[in-house]
Amino acid sequence: VWLSEIMLQQTRVTAVIPYYERFLARFPTYEELAAASESELLAMWSGLGYYSRARNLQKAARLMVEMGGFPSTSEEIHELPGVGDYTAAAVASIAFGLPRVGLDGNIVRVMARWTAEAGDVKTFTIRTRLQEVAQNQIDTKDPGTYKQALMELGATICLPKAPKCLYCPINEDCGARLQGLQHTIPIQIGKATQISEERTVLWICRGEEVLLWQRPLDSKRLAGFWELPELETITQAKILRNLGEFSHSIVNHKYRIILREAKLRGGAGDLCQWVRLDQLKELPISTVLRKSLRLLKLDPRRQRTEGVS
Repeated sequence: VWLSEIMLQQTRVTAVIPYYERFLARFPTYEELAAASESELLAMWSGLGYYSRARNLQKAARLMVEMGGFPSTSEEIHELPGVGDYTAAAVASIAFGLPRVGLDGNIVRVMARWTAEAGDVKTFTIRTRLQEVAQNQIDTKDPGTYKQALMELGATICLPKAPKCLYCPINEDCGARLQGLQHTIPIQIGKATQISEERTVLWICRGEEVLLWQRPLDSKRLAGFWELPELETITQAKILRNLGEFSHSIVNHKYRIILREAKLRGGAGDLCQWVRLDQLKELPISTVLRKSLRLLKLDPRRQRTEGVS
């Protein structure tokens, strides 16, 4: 566990696996690692980068030889060379079943989205708050699995740029998703850069009704506004044709919105509902929906769309 956590610092899992297997086969115990020559140590690490990690591993192994064993508390593990807050908590929880959880990029993202954190996750105050949230939710009977589950969730589902909210096991409790902020959280304040993103929205009609969803009334953005559903929201939608596209900007995000006509092959789900076209003039509708109506040459005061059945 210790070796894998050190190797995974700033390195992808797929790159680490072959190194991990070779390294562990050559140095199956900390005693053998402590006794290795530096040249052999670095040869086994060659290509993995950040070589101070290998040197710190050996320094820690030599400390263990002096101590007579691997430290078994989070505080003692933290004292090892090359071990920070996150690594200490990870080893403590996975290897020793201690109720500790540290923050890495994946866990920060999961916690920030789950709590709809509006602050800068790079600041000490916000990271401390997210740390407390993660710590309070820990499964004390199996903290290691809890920690690894958060990591896996962030690595495979709660992705930085394209979160797979549909497949998330906690999507019903996710504050960011409920508020439509999963693409903008976590917030990291810094030099503003233009972010380009492509989004697909669906135009699904049933007679004189169109399928829409309403943002929660406590949403931090566009509270109570009505929106067209996106492709990931409607799992039973069948795309019929493209109706056009347009640009839409929010702060430093520039979106390319693609409007597609679709039909349902099943239910509309819990988030969406049918709204009469002649009701749109009475409802708060988002700019994206308004631009879509303009693209379709649909006047909300009329009941039909020109060119769209």
